[in-house]
Amino acid sequence: MSDVLSDAVSENPLLAPWHTPYALPPFDRIEPAHFMPAFERGMAEHRAEIEAVKADPAPPSGANVIDALDQAGRALDRVAAVFFNLAGSHTSPELQAVEREIAPKLSKHSSAIMLDVALFARVEAVPEEGLTPQQARVRTLMLRRFRKSGAALDAEGRARLAEINARLATVGTAFSQTVLKDEADWVMWLGEGDLDGLPGWLQAAAKAEAEGRDRPDAWAITLSRSSIEPFLAFSARRDLREQAWRAWTSRGETGAPGEEGDNWTRIAETLTLRDERARLLGFENYAAWRLSDQMAKTPEAVRDLLDRVWQPARARASAEAAALQALAAGEGANIDLAPWDWRYYAEKERKRLHDIDEAETKPYFSLDSVIEAAFDVAGRLFGLSFRPVEGLALHHPDARAWEVSGPDGAHVGLFIGDYYARPTKRSGAWASGFRGQQKLVAPGRPIIINTMNFAKGAPTLLTFDDARTLFHEFGHALHGLLSDVTYRTIAGTAVARDFVELPSQLYEHWLATPAVLETHARHVETGEPMPAAMIQRLRGAQTFNQGFATVEYCASALVDLIMHTRAPEAAADPRAFEAAVLADIGMPAAISMRHRSPHFQHVFSGEGYSAGYYSYLWSELMDADAFAAFEEAGDVFDPGLADKLATHILSAGGSDEPEALYTAFRGRLPGVEPLLKGRGLLDDAA
Repeated sequence: MSDVLSDAVSENPLLAPWHTPYALPPFDRIEPAHFMPAFERGMAEHRAEIEAVKADPAPPSGANVIDALDQAGRALDRVAAVFFNLAGSHTSPELQAVEREIAPKLSKHSSAIMLDVALFARVEAVPEEGLTPQQARVRTLMLRRFRKSGAALDAEGRARLAEINARLATVGTAFSQTVLKDEADWVMWLGEGDLDGLPGWLQAAAKAEAEGRDRPDAWAITLSRSSIEPFLAFSARRDLREQAWRAWTSRGETGAPGEEGDNWTRIAETLTLRDERARLLGFENYAAWRLSDQMAKTPEAVRDLLDRVWQPARARASAEAAALQALAAGEGANIDLAPWDWRYYAEKERKRLHDIDEAETKPYFSLDSVIEAAFDVAGRLFGLSFRPVEGLALHHPDARAWEVSGPDGAHVGLFIGDYYARPTKRSGAWASGFRGQQKLVAPGRPIIINTMNFAKGAPTLLTFDDARTLFHEFGHALHGLLSDVTYRTIAGTAVARDFVELPSQLYEHWLATPAVLETHARHVETGEPMPAAMIQRLRGAQTFNQGFATVEYCASALVDLIMHTRAPEAAADPRAFEAAVLADIGMPAAISMRHRSPHFQHVFSGEGYSAGYYSYLWSELMDADAFAAFEEAGDVFDPGLADKLATHILSAGGSDEPEALYTAFRGRLPGVEPLLKGRGLLDDAA
C-alpha cells in the first residue's frame, strides 16, 4: 500500500479497521466528508473482487463462485449500512448532498455487476452436484436475480436498463428528501386557547417540542405520526384538526408541477421508467415483474386477496361512519363527517363502547416498560437475554444498546434502539442493521437497529398502537438477531417481501396477551399493574375501528398495485389516476389513504415495497394463522412451537422458499379466515 493511500485510510475511519466494542462503526469519528471517498474505495474493491471471480482459471465451484460472490462487496456494504442508517435517522444537508451524488453511482455499480454476462455465465456453470443445500439455494437466488435484472438481454437492452436504474435511483432520492423536508419544515404553533381537548400527556409533548424549537411560550404539533395522530384524535378544535390533516396528507406535493416540492412529477417519471424496464425484460407490466419471485407470484393473486378483504372492510367502515356521524349529531355538531373528524369521534366512540381512554391507558405503557416487555417475550420464547451496554459511541445521543445473549450465554448480537422523533429523522418506524449475520468471515454476528418516532417525554408514554409498533419492529430485529445461516445472501430478513412481515406482525400478538399485560403494563407513577377490568376492555377493543384501519391500508395497497399494472395511464396524470382508482373502489369520503402517493415512501423512494405494499396483508394471512397455533396449544409460550418458529422461520432466513418454511412450521399454508377473524371482519365477509 502506498504511503498516500495508507494516510488516506488512516484518516478516514470508514476505511480503517474498526477496533471498537462489537466492531461498531466509529460514529464519534465519522464525518460527512468521509463517505464519498469510502464509497469510491468500496466500489473499487467490489469491482476487483468480481473480476477475480471471473478471471479465476479454476473450474466454477461452490467455493470460488458462490462463496466468493456472497462475500464480495463487504467493504462497500459496511459503508452503505452506516450511511443509509444515518441518512434516514439523523440526516443533514451535507449527508443529503452525498445521498444525491451517490445514489446514481451505486445504481450504476450494481447494474454493471447484475448485467455482467460473463459473471452470469460463471454462476450458471457452477455444477449443482456437490453443493451444500445452502450453496444450492444461494446459486438459485443469484441466477434468479441475474435473469430478473436483465443479464440475458442483448447489449443494447442491458445498456438501457443501466440507464433506467440510475435515473430511478436519482428520482427516488429526490422523492424521499422532498417528503423529509416537508415533514421537517411544517409546525403548527398552539397558544393556550388552542389546547381544548388535548390530554395532559399530549400537551406536555407539544410543550417539549416547542421548547426544543426555542418557543417556550407555545405548544408545537409536528408531522411526526406520534404528534399528528393524537392531535387529530383529541383536539376539540375542528378548524385546527383540518389544518393539521391537510398538512399531513399533502406532504410531497407542496411545490408547483415540476418544482422542487412536487413529487407527482417524480411519480410519473418513476412509473414510466419502471414500466419500460419491465417490458424490456419480457413482462406485461412492472407489477408482474416485481411479483414474479414473491409468494403471491402475480398481480391477479394480489388483487384477489385485496378484494376479498376490501369488501367486508368497506362494509364495516360504512357502519362505523354512520355511528360516528350519529355521535357528532348527538353532540350538536351540524357537520358531515370528514377525514379530519374520524379519529376525534372514533376516540369518543371507543370510550363509549369500551370505556377505553388513551389518557387513562398511556401511563401503563411507558417506553421503558414496553421495551422490557418485548425483551421478556423474546426470553420466554427463545431464551434470549438483553444486557444494557453503556458508554458506546452510537449514531445519536438518544440511541441505546443492549448485548443479546442466547440460552447458553453465548453472544447473539448487538441490538440498538433509537426511539425518539426529531426533525433530522424520516417519519415512521423501521428495522435495519449495521451488520448482518453470516459464518464465512468474522465478525459474523449481527448489529440490528430499531428506529421509531415517539414523542420524547419524561417519561415517554405510548399509546397501545405505539406499543404494538415497537413489538412489530422488534419482531424484525429478532429475524436478524436469530439468523443462523452461512451466507449473507440468505441471512435474516433477506426473504421475499411478502414473507418478511411475518415475524414482525406475528410478534405483535404477544403484546395483547394477559401474561404480558399483567406483568408489564404498570402505572408509570404508582407501579400498580393495569387493572384486570382495563386489560379486558383493552383486549375487547382490539377490533374496534378496524373497518377504518383496513380501508385506509387497502386503499394504499390497491392504488400501488393498480398504478404499477396500468403505468402508462397512471403516469399521464398520477394525481387524477389516484383519485379515479379511489372512486372506482368506492373509497369512503370520510377516510383517506394511509399513504397518499406523493409521500408514499414505501413505494416511490425506492423499490422495497413498490407493487408490494400488499405484503403486510399477505403476511397477515400467515401471522394470524401462526399465532392461532399457539392459542390452539393452550400456551402462547409453548416451547415446542417456539422452537419450530425459531428453527423454520427466524433462524432460517431465505434458506428455502417461503411456502416451504411456513409449511415446515405450521404443517400447511393458511387461508384468509384467521385474518378476517383477527380484524373482526369475518361477519362482514358473508
